[in-house]
Parts: sequence; C-alpha cells; structure tokens
Amino acid sequence: MPRLVLASRNRGKINELKALLAGLPWQVTSLLDYPEVPEVEEDGATFCENAIKKALVVAEKLKLWTLADDSGLEVDFLDGAPGVYSARFAGPHGDDRKNNEKLLNLLTGVPWDQRTARFRCVLAFASPDGQLWTTEGECAGLIALEPRGVGGFGYDPLFYLPERGLTMAELPEEEKNRISHRAVAMRKFRAYLEQDFN
Repeated sequence: MPRLVLASRNRGKINELKALLAGLPWQVTSLLDYPEVPEVEEDGATFCENAIKKALVVAEKLKLWTLADDSGLEVDFLDGAPGVYSARFAGPHGDDRKNNEKLLNLLTGVPWDQRTARFRCVLAFASPDGQLWTTEGECAGLIALEPRGVGGFGYDPLFYLPERGLTMAELPEEEKNRISHRAVAMRKFRAYLEQDFN
C-alpha cells in the first residue's frame, strides 16, 4: 500500500483529512511521523501558493507522495482578512482562542448582514518527482456574535451556517465532513484519484 504524507502537524486538520481519505488505498501519515522534516515557511500570498510549496518541499524531502492543505477564513467586511494569516491572525501560529477573540473584536458593532465570510481550502498533491495537482473548495457563512459549539477547531465556533442554524463547531463531525470547504476540495481530489491516478 503506497504511503501518503499529510504536510501538516495540525492535529485537527490531520484528523479531518484522514477521515475524508478513509477507504482509499493509501497508508496515511503526517509530519507528526517525520520530526526530521523542518517547518515549511508559509510565505505565499495565496492559499494555493502555500499549499503548493508545502506539498513540493515535503515530497522532495521524503521522496513520498504528499498532500498539503492550506486553508483559512475570508471575511468580507475585513477585505478578505485573515486569509492566509488565519492560523496566526493574533500572533503565534495556531492560538485558536486569541484568533477568535481578535476577529470578534474587529467585528464589534458590525450588522449581521455585513458579517459574510467563507472558509477556503486548497489541496496540493505532489509526487516524489515533483508532479503536482491542485483543487480547492469553499463554504459560505456568517461570523456569529459569539462562539458556539465545541467541535472542530480554528474559527469553527464563530462560523455560522444560516441554512443549518448552527455554527460549524455545533455540527456532528460526519455532517461537517460533508459540507466543509475541506470536504468540497477533498471530493474533487478523491474523484481525481479514482479516475485519473495510476
């Protein structure tokens, strides 16, 4: 069974990706299994640039098929911020609580109809010899007035889905893994693997 490396050390993201990859003929690992691989600096201007860089660097380093995800939140009132800075919006990488607090503070007093936002995800799939394939997905919603729910990670407690009346963090994991930006991108990726990959 071929090995697929997820170019991430974010446990929440890794767990989601592994669930979305279930059933495919891959032995799925992540950078948590390869401590010798240095952190890849995410210095791209877009999610796509960052995902491609992570996939190519890790695939070249480990000589293994690699799947990288770069994703984040775009808030219309903030001209698309936090965007590629989503994970380090309030400082150190991955402090979800501070990132959510900063976002709420920036949106203080902003009316409900101006709190539109979307989660975006780009997946980059790289071969050991540098071939590359990308796909992306998005999920639209609104930024809630306060955090709700305990599921998921990142901005999920603030990302409100009007058609469900719930935040992403209030959804059952199976439902999130059907409708999220990452799920949309992953459906395209799975279709590629099943139809075109050999």
